[in-house]
Amino acid sequence: MNVLHIEAGAHTPLINLNPTTGIMEIRGRSIPDDPEAFWGVVLNWFDEYMRQPSSNTLVKIDLEYFNITSSKRILFLLYKLNELVDAGRSAQVEWYYRKSDEDMYEVGQDYAFMVRVPFEFKEYSDTDHILV
Repeated sequence: MNVLHIEAGAHTPLINLNPTTGIMEIRGRSIPDDPEAFWGVVLNWFDEYMRQPSSNTLVKIDLEYFNITSSKRILFLLYKLNELVDAGRSAQVEWYYRKSDEDMYEVGQDYAFMVRVPFEFKEYSDTDHILV
């Protein structure tokens, strides 16, 4: 299985999904013109990953903005992480948010409430450099 790497665009986030390390990064803005096509690639990749997951799966999410259709796809991804947890695998989400963005923190809290995957919230300032 190959790494899935999609560069960030004006309306789509950076996607870097590594099956060997189990580290998955989603960063930027997610307001794709065709959310089904964009997120379909990500969710299909993750379905394949679920067949032979890494011993530890870490999903790092740092989105400055996303629309409702992207929100649904992100939730689908998080629900898939539930399956890993239910199978006794290690899975965790790191939810990054800017100190000045209380709304994004609250969205992360909502997601954390809806899934059985441990969330770690990582606040940063606008001048911090993260997820390199």
